[in-house]
Amino acid sequence: HCLARSKCLKILQLLLRHSASGGTLTHRTTAPPPQAFLGRYGYLRERVGEAPSPESFDDAVREFQWTARLPVSGVLDAATLRQMKRPRCGVDDADSREAWAERVTAPLAGRRARLRKPDGKWYKRQLSYRLVNWPRHLPEGRVREAVRAAFRLWANVSALDFWEAPAGPADIRLTFFQGDHNDGLANAFDGPGGALAHAFLPRRGEAHFDSEEPWSLYSRRGRGLFVVLAHEVGHTLGLGHSPARGALMAPYYKKLGRAAVLSRDDVLAIQNLYGKPLQGSAVQLPGSLFTDFEAWNPDGPGGRERSGVRGPHYCHSFFDAITVDREQRVYVFKGGHFWEVGADGNATGPWPLQTRWPGSPPRVEAAAVSEVDGKFYFFKGSRCWCFRGSRLEPGFPQRCHGGGLPRHPDAALFFRPLGRLVIFKDRRYYALAEGALRPEPHYPRSLRDWKGVPPGVRGALPRPDGSVYFFRDDRYWRFDQARLRVVGAGRWADELAWTGCGEANSGGALF
Repeated sequence: HCLARSKCLKILQLLLRHSASGGTLTHRTTAPPPQAFLGRYGYLRERVGEAPSPESFDDAVREFQWTARLPVSGVLDAATLRQMKRPRCGVDDADSREAWAERVTAPLAGRRARLRKPDGKWYKRQLSYRLVNWPRHLPEGRVREAVRAAFRLWANVSALDFWEAPAGPADIRLTFFQGDHNDGLANAFDGPGGALAHAFLPRRGEAHFDSEEPWSLYSRRGRGLFVVLAHEVGHTLGLGHSPARGALMAPYYKKLGRAAVLSRDDVLAIQNLYGKPLQGSAVQLPGSLFTDFEAWNPDGPGGRERSGVRGPHYCHSFFDAITVDREQRVYVFKGGHFWEVGADGNATGPWPLQTRWPGSPPRVEAAAVSEVDGKFYFFKGSRCWCFRGSRLEPGFPQRCHGGGLPRHPDAALFFRPLGRLVIFKDRRYYALAEGALRPEPHYPRSLRDWKGVPPGVRGALPRPDGSVYFFRDDRYWRFDQARLRVVGAGRWADELAWTGCGEANSGGALF
């Protein structure tokens, strides 16, 4: 039991030194190595009861130094002790060392390092998480913001998508414990210092944090919770420790403030498991790989940020497509799910696409509803789908690219003045012939006809006032059909209550 308690490590160190010096305590005592050395690396854990020899002790120190990228001397010097005392993750490095050795030796052998197969991964792209409890001295809302930001950091650079399950089962669970918490003596927390947290690979999906640490969110004092959260979430997604300096997944937390930077090694590792972000569905923060948690504070100097918006989780990220039916019900599509937003601004969902439209694509890139017959049209890749109600029309899905439509369209809508479906792709648009999903003669035309609409929009829909709203990332543009130009712009989640992100949805699930 004393192996898991930092107060006992000094005694253990003295005993080991006593054995190594032939029974005479001649070495000057220093601060004891924390649990990170004895409890996590496991170098001496199996040997404590065997009166370790000087050789075994030196070998353990050398292995620690090699793993920590220190000069390998086998001497428990000041630099080694200083590294041992740094706050670190409690996940064992035994599996990571094999991968690290491969990366070191491969270039020396004149070959490329082989990518190590993951020990575990999720075989789905949409994962739920639940914050079971939180430190007593921190407000619940702020901790939830930090958790949301930690998951979003990984969603930025991968094909993963996350949302919070406020109660009940969830794929990933985050819990704060103290001391022994029934997942093995080696995982018992040791109070301030040493190992701050540990996590389990998929598909157990658990991350545990030492509740006795002086956790902090908005100051440089104490332990920066956000970076530790982001690191442990990486483990729950299947990532091991990284040997790269500055990597978020390095065993020692590089930054314990409010910012986290994903290194190239972090990004390649998560994309090796789950692929790159799907176009239009991942948030790209400044520099793509950086998250400043201070910007997530809705009461901070920057004013209300998007993280302060309530409502369904698409309100805190982006959607893939959006459309509206003849009854002015708005449909928002993200991944394999959709939400329905009524005229009162209340959003319901999410529901799987297949439950409403059996035979639909796994995800939608563009969607539109005809005001003539109320049919739903979905577009993805080079194919298109047409539904009357929930029934797929005969002859669909069909290849629309062969008829002259672009692959992977950006957005679609029914444009009342033309009485046609209109498809947008980059800097061009296509009007489709009535009764056929083929471009009319003289199309495509330049997007300059829609003065002020930017290229690469990710959604478009008409509104009852005659305006057409275009969406890209977190912004919208309002196009006036009478003046044939954009007359307004802003942030859709903050300003357009009919998207389902207003106060009507203040109790909805958060991203």
